[in-house]
Amino acid sequence: MQRAFVLCAVVALSECLFHLPLEKGKTAREILEEQGLWEEYRPKYPYNPMVKFDDRLAVGIESMTNDADLAYSGIISIGTPPQSFRVIFDTGSSNLWIPSIYCSSIACNNHNKFNPGNSSTFRNNGHALSIQYGTGSMTGFLGYDTVTVGGLAVKNQIIGLSQTEADFLQYMHADGILGLAYPRLAESNATPIFDNMISENLVNQDMFSFYLSSDSQQGSVLTFGGVDPNHYSGSITWIPLSHELYWQITVDSVTVNGEVVACNGGCQAIVDTGTSLIIGPQCNNINNKVGATNNNGDYMVNCNSIAQLPDVTFHIHGETFTIPGTGYVRGSEANGCHTGFVNGGGNLWILGDVFIRQYYAIFSRAQNMVGLAKAR
Repeated sequence: MQRAFVLCAVVALSECLFHLPLEKGKTAREILEEQGLWEEYRPKYPYNPMVKFDDRLAVGIESMTNDADLAYSGIISIGTPPQSFRVIFDTGSSNLWIPSIYCSSIACNNHNKFNPGNSSTFRNNGHALSIQYGTGSMTGFLGYDTVTVGGLAVKNQIIGLSQTEADFLQYMHADGILGLAYPRLAESNATPIFDNMISENLVNQDMFSFYLSSDSQQGSVLTFGGVDPNHYSGSITWIPLSHELYWQITVDSVTVNGEVVACNGGCQAIVDTGTSLIIGPQCNNINNKVGATNNNGDYMVNCNSIAQLPDVTFHIHGETFTIPGTGYVRGSEANGCHTGFVNGGGNLWILGDVFIRQYYAIFSRAQNMVGLAKAR
């Protein structure tokens, strides 16, 4: 099992960074393609990424959607003695939930399930939990227990324990989801785990940061309490949030070969580790401009031409953030090469893992800012 590690620097005031390794595992799409089930899966559980970011659902029911391309997850433990779970660390939601032994859905059968009866520190909250997905739902109940993340033990953390889960979750590599957005987004007024880390003085700085490795299953890491200079080069661009619910910022424009192809005059974007792709209302403009062709809703390019594809540049807060073809194309010769740009309804853009793999992403609650620096 991967273990968290702590990096401490000897300075005037001791500063400790708490690191949690992330694994880039197989995505649901890859698993289904290997089993020859992807074409059957797609129409049954269509991808509806923008449901997750409906402000009307910001309080009460937390809305999410299936994402067949999510790859990054890490290990946490819950209870006394600890029970281990693999979770997706999601800056686009605020609740922590995992499967429970009371879950009878097929989606729970191949995941670790929490047994409250085996934890001496578990307390039942007595309230039900319902998280709606684009293609189904998770229902369960709430409880309190000790949750250890990246070497940090958070006592009396509220957690969701599933009793039913949508069928598509059986293909998700992770067992559950740990939300890292703002408290107002949390269902049942649950306090997010990072807020408890702050209130319990477990971190020296009210920030966390992500490094997502592109190539291997190892190397990706989530850091609590500060910034790790080993994972970025150059300076950090600090971008003030335009809305303190998600990690939402203003994008000035998107260009290809110097031509504005999207977001002309500015648009709103959410930096989201819980979304794998880049989603936006004008992503098809980008796909067309880079020479991708539409294949049943997937935009494809020739796998042999990736190195020759044009860069896509996001202009944010007076700086440029460029993604090369090698960064925005995924797939293989066997299953085809897809771009990482997907058209989404509404006005919001989602800067998911395709973007974050190129830029070390820092989330500062102290300053209500997102920091971006070139990933090493």
